[in-house]
Amino acid sequence: CVTSDVQAACRDTTVTQELLKEGFHRDLLVKVELGEDAEGCAVAARTRLPPGIYVDPYELATLQQQNLTKVVLTPDVTDVEAPEYLATALVLVLYLEADPRCSRCFHAAVPVHARYHRPAEGSQHALVVLESPEVLLCCCHSHLAAECWEPAEVGAPCSAENVGPCRWHSTTHRAAREELMLEVPVGLREHSSLVCALTLLTTLLCASLILAATCRHGHF
Repeated sequence: CVTSDVQAACRDTTVTQELLKEGFHRDLLVKVELGEDAEGCAVAARTRLPPGIYVDPYELATLQQQNLTKVVLTPDVTDVEAPEYLATALVLVLYLEADPRCSRCFHAAVPVHARYHRPAEGSQHALVVLESPEVLLCCCHSHLAAECWEPAEVGAPCSAENVGPCRWHSTTHRAAREELMLEVPVGLREHSSLVCALTLLTTLLCASLILAATCRHGHF
């Protein structure tokens, strides 16, 4: 009976995430509908980005200066040129904005980019899996139900403007989809020999043209 009462008191928090646009450069959109009102609270979503996808810290800095997004990235130094098999996972804390039409609804988007993958055998796509994010709430002036929210170990400030320490809480949530799939185009291993041969021939041709032009017009 106690368990039933707790479940009734803790209304479901739902999370939806989408990848907008096409190709290697996308926007990750996160939407959260809380099970209770969160007036005066900071709401965020913490998600793990696998090695196959990343956020450009330089692009992120520009967007934050323009107040277009609010994000904490860990680690904050990222090799944007590294391929998927040499990269590491990232943890993203995305601060959500309130929806003026819905007191329990919040959303935010951040640009993400797919990394190059190794050539595959028999498939022209590699799959990058994004798990459902964790919902975080920081309420400095209101009380959260202990049976619904529990302290979360998050090393992130209360907001992008307030860098002071913040006590975040998390709750179980219902994801529209447990995982989000991103298909990344990759080369085929069976084409490796052909690609290498064409690359070598192109390099030799260009080098020959440069050498010929130098000998004809150069001054020695």
